[in-house]
Amino acid sequence: MVLTSHDQLGDTGKKTGFWVEEFAAPYYAFIDAGAEVTLATPKGGQAPIDPTSTLEDFQTEATERFDADRDAQAKIAATLKLSDINESDYDAVFYPGGHGPLWDLTDNRESIALIESFLNSGKAVSAVCHASAALLNVKNASGDFVIKDKKVTGFTNSEEEAVQLTEVVPFLLEDELVKRGGDYQKGQDWEAFAVQDGLIVTGQNPASSALVADKLLAQISD
Repeated sequence: MVLTSHDQLGDTGKKTGFWVEEFAAPYYAFIDAGAEVTLATPKGGQAPIDPTSTLEDFQTEATERFDADRDAQAKIAATLKLSDINESDYDAVFYPGGHGPLWDLTDNRESIALIESFLNSGKAVSAVCHASAALLNVKNASGDFVIKDKKVTGFTNSEEEAVQLTEVVPFLLEDELVKRGGDYQKGQDWEAFAVQDGLIVTGQNPASSALVADKLLAQISD
Protein backbone atom coordinates (compact mmCIF):
# COMPACT_ATOMS: atom_id res chain seq x y z
CA MET A 1 0.00 0.00 0.00
CA VAL A 2 1.43 3.36 -1.05
CA LEU A 3 0.33 6.38 0.99
CA THR A 4 1.00 10.09 0.66
CA SER A 5 3.70 11.99 2.55
CA HIS A 6 2.04 15.35 1.83
CA ASP A 7 0.30 17.09 4.74
CA GLN A 8 -0.43 20.65 3.56
CA LEU A 9 -3.80 21.52 2.03
CA GLY A 10 -2.56 23.95 -0.60
CA ASP A 11 -1.91 27.37 0.91
CA THR A 12 -4.89 27.23 3.27
CA GLY A 13 -2.71 26.58 6.32
CA LYS A 14 -4.81 23.48 6.99
CA LYS A 15 -3.55 19.93 7.14
CA THR A 16 -4.28 17.04 4.79
CA GLY A 17 -2.83 13.58 4.22
CA PHE A 18 -4.44 10.19 3.65
CA TRP A 19 -8.09 9.51 4.44
CA VAL A 20 -8.29 7.00 7.30
CA GLU A 21 -11.23 4.98 5.93
CA GLU A 22 -9.51 4.59 2.56
CA PHE A 23 -6.54 2.99 4.27
CA ALA A 24 -8.29 1.10 7.05
CA ALA A 25 -11.03 -0.69 5.09
CA PRO A 26 -8.66 -2.14 2.46
CA TYR A 27 -5.90 -2.82 4.98
CA TYR A 28 -8.15 -5.02 7.10
CA ALA A 29 -9.67 -6.65 4.01
CA PHE A 30 -6.14 -7.66 2.98
CA ILE A 31 -5.05 -8.69 6.48
CA ASP A 32 -8.19 -10.72 7.09
CA ALA A 33 -7.68 -12.49 3.76
CA GLY A 34 -4.25 -13.60 4.95
CA ALA A 35 -2.19 -11.15 2.92
CA GLU A 36 1.02 -9.58 4.14
CA VAL A 37 0.85 -5.81 3.82
CA THR A 38 3.77 -3.42 3.46
CA LEU A 39 3.25 0.34 3.78
CA ALA A 40 5.33 2.85 1.84
CA THR A 41 5.36 6.62 1.28
CA PRO A 42 7.53 8.92 -0.86
CA LYS A 43 9.47 10.16 2.17
CA GLY A 44 9.18 7.13 4.45
CA GLY A 45 8.36 7.41 8.14
CA GLN A 46 5.09 8.84 9.44
CA ALA A 47 2.30 8.94 6.89
CA PRO A 48 0.15 12.02 7.63
CA ILE A 49 -3.49 11.43 8.46
CA ASP A 50 -6.02 13.94 7.17
CA PRO A 51 -7.47 15.31 10.43
CA THR A 52 -10.91 15.72 8.87
CA SER A 53 -11.07 11.98 8.28
CA THR A 54 -10.81 11.35 12.04
CA LEU A 55 -13.99 13.31 12.81
CA GLU A 56 -16.98 11.45 14.22
CA ASP A 57 -19.04 11.79 11.02
CA PHE A 58 -16.50 9.75 9.06
CA GLN A 59 -15.95 6.87 11.45
CA THR A 60 -16.65 3.32 10.31
CA GLU A 61 -16.08 -0.14 11.73
CA ALA A 62 -12.70 -0.18 9.95
CA THR A 63 -11.55 3.19 11.30
CA GLU A 64 -12.56 2.21 14.82
CA ARG A 65 -10.56 -0.98 14.43
CA PHE A 66 -7.56 1.09 13.32
CA ASP A 67 -7.95 3.41 16.31
CA ALA A 68 -7.54 0.42 18.60
CA ASP A 69 -4.81 -1.27 16.57
CA ARG A 70 -1.37 -0.30 17.88
CA ASP A 71 0.40 -2.53 15.37
CA ALA A 72 -1.24 -0.80 12.40
CA GLN A 73 -0.58 2.61 13.93
CA ALA A 74 3.08 1.68 14.34
CA LYS A 75 3.25 0.71 10.66
CA ILE A 76 1.74 4.08 9.69
CA ALA A 77 4.38 5.81 11.82
CA ALA A 78 7.24 3.92 10.20
CA THR A 79 6.41 3.45 6.52
CA LEU A 80 9.14 2.32 4.16
CA LYS A 81 10.55 4.74 1.63
CA LEU A 82 9.02 4.30 -1.81
CA SER A 83 12.46 4.21 -3.43
CA ASP A 84 13.24 1.04 -1.43
CA ILE A 85 10.21 -0.85 -2.76
CA ASN A 86 10.68 -3.50 -5.47
CA GLU A 87 7.66 -4.67 -7.43
CA SER A 88 9.01 -8.24 -7.60
CA ASP A 89 8.41 -8.62 -3.85
CA TYR A 90 4.66 -8.04 -4.15
CA ASP A 91 1.54 -9.39 -5.85
CA ALA A 92 -0.34 -6.09 -6.19
CA VAL A 93 -0.37 -2.47 -5.06
CA PHE A 94 -3.09 -0.29 -3.54
CA TYR A 95 -3.10 3.51 -3.24
CA PRO A 96 -5.39 4.98 -0.52
CA GLY A 97 -6.72 8.47 -1.18
CA GLY A 98 -7.15 11.68 0.71
CA HIS A 99 -6.12 14.97 -0.88
CA GLY A 100 -2.41 14.43 -0.21
CA PRO A 101 -1.73 12.24 -3.29
CA LEU A 102 -2.75 15.08 -5.62
CA TRP A 103 0.43 16.88 -4.59
CA ASP A 104 3.06 14.18 -4.13
CA LEU A 105 2.03 11.07 -6.05
CA THR A 106 0.85 12.48 -9.38
CA ASP A 107 4.33 13.28 -10.72
CA ASN A 108 6.42 11.11 -8.41
CA ARG A 109 8.93 9.29 -10.62
CA GLU A 110 9.37 6.38 -8.23
CA SER A 111 5.63 5.85 -7.96
CA ILE A 112 5.17 6.06 -11.73
CA ALA A 113 8.00 3.56 -12.31
CA LEU A 114 6.56 1.25 -9.66
CA ILE A 115 3.10 1.24 -11.25
CA GLU A 116 4.60 0.68 -14.70
CA SER A 117 6.58 -2.25 -13.31
CA PHE A 118 3.50 -3.83 -11.75
CA LEU A 119 1.49 -3.52 -14.96
CA ASN A 120 4.35 -4.77 -17.13
CA SER A 121 4.56 -7.82 -14.86
CA GLY A 122 0.84 -8.51 -15.18
CA LYS A 123 0.08 -7.44 -11.63
CA ALA A 124 -2.92 -5.40 -10.52
CA VAL A 125 -2.74 -1.72 -9.58
CA SER A 126 -5.54 -0.18 -7.54
CA ALA A 127 -6.41 3.23 -6.15
CA VAL A 128 -9.35 4.92 -4.49
CA CYS A 129 -10.67 8.48 -4.49
CA HIS A 130 -7.94 11.12 -5.05
CA ALA A 131 -5.26 8.43 -5.25
CA SER A 132 -6.35 7.70 -8.83
CA ALA A 133 -4.13 10.71 -9.52
CA ALA A 134 -1.17 8.34 -9.16
CA LEU A 135 -2.22 6.81 -12.49
CA LEU A 136 -2.37 10.07 -14.45
CA ASN A 137 1.19 10.12 -15.77
CA VAL A 138 1.88 6.40 -16.02
CA LYS A 139 2.56 5.24 -19.59
CA ASN A 140 2.81 1.90 -21.36
CA ALA A 141 5.57 0.62 -23.62
CA SER A 142 4.02 2.42 -26.58
CA GLY A 143 4.21 5.76 -24.79
CA ASP A 144 0.46 6.06 -24.31
CA PHE A 145 -1.10 6.84 -20.94
CA VAL A 146 -2.07 3.52 -19.36
CA ILE A 147 -5.56 4.79 -18.58
CA LYS A 148 -6.26 5.71 -22.21
CA ASP A 149 -9.51 3.99 -23.23
CA LYS A 150 -9.63 2.27 -19.82
CA LYS A 151 -12.57 2.44 -17.45
CA VAL A 152 -11.44 4.53 -14.49
CA THR A 153 -12.99 6.51 -11.68
CA GLY A 154 -11.94 8.84 -8.89
CA PHE A 155 -13.27 11.73 -6.80
CA THR A 156 -15.84 13.60 -8.90
CA ASN A 157 -15.90 17.31 -9.66
CA SER A 158 -19.24 17.57 -7.86
CA GLU A 159 -17.83 15.87 -4.76
CA GLU A 160 -14.90 18.31 -4.80
CA GLU A 161 -17.37 21.18 -5.04
CA ALA A 162 -19.34 19.74 -2.12
CA VAL A 163 -16.28 19.84 0.15
CA GLN A 164 -15.50 23.35 -1.14
CA LEU A 165 -11.95 22.59 -2.25
CA THR A 166 -12.31 23.18 -5.99
CA GLU A 167 -10.15 26.32 -5.77
CA VAL A 168 -7.63 24.73 -3.38
CA VAL A 169 -6.64 21.50 -5.13
CA PRO A 170 -3.94 21.67 -7.83
CA PHE A 171 -6.36 20.16 -10.37
CA LEU A 172 -9.76 18.49 -10.60
CA LEU A 173 -9.17 14.75 -10.78
CA GLU A 174 -12.20 13.93 -12.92
CA ASP A 175 -11.08 16.44 -15.56
CA GLU A 176 -7.51 15.13 -15.63
CA LEU A 177 -8.55 11.48 -15.96
CA VAL A 178 -10.65 12.48 -18.97
CA LYS A 179 -7.79 14.53 -20.46
CA ARG A 180 -5.54 11.45 -20.37
CA GLY A 181 -8.10 9.60 -22.47
CA GLY A 182 -9.60 7.63 -19.61
CA ASP A 183 -13.13 6.26 -19.95
CA TYR A 184 -14.18 8.09 -16.80
CA GLN A 185 -17.16 6.59 -15.00
CA LYS A 186 -18.93 7.53 -11.79
CA GLY A 187 -21.81 6.65 -9.55
CA GLN A 188 -23.86 8.91 -7.31
CA ASP A 189 -21.87 11.29 -5.14
CA TRP A 190 -20.71 9.65 -1.89
CA GLU A 191 -22.07 6.23 -2.92
CA ALA A 192 -19.80 3.21 -3.29
CA PHE A 193 -18.60 2.84 -6.88
CA ALA A 194 -15.62 0.97 -8.28
CA VAL A 195 -14.56 -0.19 -11.73
CA GLN A 196 -12.00 -2.65 -13.02
CA ASP A 197 -10.50 -2.66 -16.49
CA GLY A 198 -7.88 -5.34 -16.87
CA LEU A 199 -5.25 -4.84 -14.21
CA ILE A 200 -6.44 -1.37 -13.17
CA VAL A 201 -8.97 -1.10 -10.33
CA THR A 202 -10.24 2.27 -9.14
CA GLY A 203 -12.82 3.57 -6.68
CA GLN A 204 -14.65 6.89 -6.63
CA ASN A 205 -14.68 8.01 -2.98
CA PRO A 206 -14.18 6.87 0.63
CA ALA A 207 -17.28 4.68 0.49
CA SER A 208 -15.68 2.77 -2.39
CA SER A 209 -12.50 1.66 -0.63
CA ALA A 210 -13.74 -1.77 0.47
CA LEU A 211 -15.13 -2.45 -3.01
CA VAL A 212 -11.75 -1.77 -4.58
CA ALA A 213 -10.06 -4.02 -2.05
CA ASP A 214 -12.50 -6.84 -2.83
CA LYS A 215 -11.87 -6.52 -6.57
CA LEU A 216 -8.12 -6.49 -5.99
CA LEU A 217 -8.26 -9.60 -3.80
CA ALA A 218 -10.33 -11.37 -6.45
CA GLN A 219 -7.77 -10.42 -9.09
CA ILE A 220 -4.87 -11.72 -6.99
CA SER A 221 -6.61 -15.03 -6.29
CA ASP A 222 -7.43 -15.72 -9.96
